[in-house]
Amino acid sequence: MELNQVLKMPVVTEKSTKAQAARKYTFLVHLDANKKEIQSAIEKAYGVKVESVNIVQVKKKARLAGRGHMITKRHTGRKAIITLAPKQSIDFNTIKVS
Repeated sequence: MELNQVLKMPVVTEKSTKAQAARKYTFLVHLDANKKEIQSAIEKAYGVKVESVNIVQVKKKARLAGRGHMITKRHTGRKAIITLAPKQSIDFNTIKVS
């Protein structure tokens, strides 16, 4: 699997932004990507050393859209929580895609 297929996008929420102080970054990843592929994709894209990778399945969620008349489902997905080596950080403005 190629780099641009493994990593979909970084997750930028209040919770994930607070976790960056502890060198933990969250990304949406491809459903079939494993930990080794995610680790190598992060290291190539951002030029950092990855210490560990944790993967979380995101389940479909039903929600009401409009005045409560229509139910829609959010897509299922996968999140990877990356822990970087000490004194490493990611700047989301710079990506090295080869």
